[in-house]
Amino acid sequence: MVKIGVVFPQTEIGTDVAAIRDYIQAVEGMGYTHLLAYDHVLGADISTRPDWRGPYTSDTPFHEVLTLFSYAAAITTRLELVTGILILPQRQTALVAKQAAQVDLLSGGRLRLGVGIGWNEVEYVGLGENFSVRGKRSEEQIALLRALWTNEVVRFEGRWDTIPDAGINPLPVQRPIPLWIGGEADAVLDRIARIGDGWFPQSPPHDAARAQVERLHGFLEKAGRKPSDLGIEPRLNLSRLSPDGYGRFIEDWTGLGATHFSVNTMGLGLQTPADHLRVLTEVAGVMGVG
Repeated sequence: MVKIGVVFPQTEIGTDVAAIRDYIQAVEGMGYTHLLAYDHVLGADISTRPDWRGPYTSDTPFHEVLTLFSYAAAITTRLELVTGILILPQRQTALVAKQAAQVDLLSGGRLRLGVGIGWNEVEYVGLGENFSVRGKRSEEQIALLRALWTNEVVRFEGRWDTIPDAGINPLPVQRPIPLWIGGEADAVLDRIARIGDGWFPQSPPHDAARAQVERLHGFLEKAGRKPSDLGIEPRLNLSRLSPDGYGRFIEDWTGLGATHFSVNTMGLGLQTPADHLRVLTEVAGVMGVG
């Protein structure tokens, strides 16, 4: 049975802590299985960048995702907490391992860490990391994360990271924490097939997505793995579908192997967190959530 969660409305929920608490607890109460949150640390000031094409700017609010999940862990009991995705190569690997382990511990083993390489070079510059090597570095980071989550002491000599016989005590509940990957380029699909626990596709279940799944299956076969070894979580963007298309979206993606879905209410012109919850209540009724 597929699992249906929600996308935390990062850019629209605001900063009222009580409203954030009520939203998270209501999502859990409705029966959604997980809460997925996007990650951005820095937003670019586009007044000095006339050619800017990115979807987010310095005017776009983003709650820091692992801190948010520490809070969510304390006010929920069942909801899985999912980064979708954490921009891994712009962060220090050992610190990500430590923070993720702590969230997993505080939540009783409810973290799923989705990672990706991102698109915003401004963030990499601001965080002191190299944008041009982010794909290759992410593979080394994933290996190191898993080593730190499963061993009390790690000795690691990589191209970008070195751990000189050290560990992140306490270790997480999940050893290792499930690690999913976002992206759709062939290099990313190959990476997912070799070292990922799951995939976050971006496309609707049309011909392009079917072709991506076929290529992913080819990479899985090459890696000695089966499609059933990998989870798949598409995003149901309500702003791009009419209600009578929800079921078809789920059905078609499930036919392509989807195991999870996340419902995104951003972009609908909703004004308050309560408005987002109202829509999620309607969707839960249509989709049989809970």
